[in-house]
Amino acid sequence: MIVLYINVIILCLLVITAIAINQQDNLFATTMLTGIFSLLSASLFVCLDAVDVAFTEAAVGAGIALILFLGALSLIKYKEKNKHEVSFLGLLIIILTGSLLIYGLQD
Repeated sequence: MIVLYINVIILCLLVITAIAINQQDNLFATTMLTGIFSLLSASLFVCLDAVDVAFTEAAVGAGIALILFLGALSLIKYKEKNKHEVSFLGLLIIILTGSLLIYGLQD
């Protein structure tokens, strides 16, 4: 029963972290929150008895990906431009990719 409470708490922390990532305009803070999200995901996987998946998430998500993001941030500015323009080409690509993924689920 206590494991259920721990899973719910970690899941709530994951949702809060995802909302915080979405609301950031500082790319360094976003990168750090992404690392926190990966570690929380690894913790959830450990609680769900998927230790191999947790180890992979910790190594790849919180380890390698975070290092690559920080390396990329060293080459650019930390502040995101506040452009609220909609890229119709990007939107079309996302809709097409999502449609193909939904179609692939039927198989």
